[in-house]
Amino acid sequence: MVVAVAAILLSLTQVFAGEADVVSVDARQQDEGTWQFSVAVRHADEGWEHYADKWIVVGPDGTVYGERVLAHPHVDEQPFTRSQSGIRIPEHVSTVVVKAHDSVHEFGGVEVSVDLDALR
Repeated sequence: MVVAVAAILLSLTQVFAGEADVVSVDARQQDEGTWQFSVAVRHADEGWEHYADKWIVVGPDGTVYGERVLAHPHVDEQPFTRSQSGIRIPEHVSTVVVKAHDSVHEFGGVEVSVDLDALR
């Protein structure tokens, strides 16, 4: 009985933490057609069982151009910003979307669209 109650409580806390949201994106073109993305993510990280574990940069056709794996929970640092450089995006791609992922809900939170043409 105690195990069942504990399992229910654990599943409820995972639901309440919600999905990971992208709060802001700073994209900068680098040398030789690569980009650096600095992405701020907000998520009610609860520890290793439920935390924002990555963000990705996706083109209009669904191609994933870049990914930043987040190696640990950020329980006491919200929102938090992490960067990834060397993301190669073809010149013909004019916009990308940045999405955050968490270990329970996967994708589904707030996404940010970036107009690369305005930054070139």
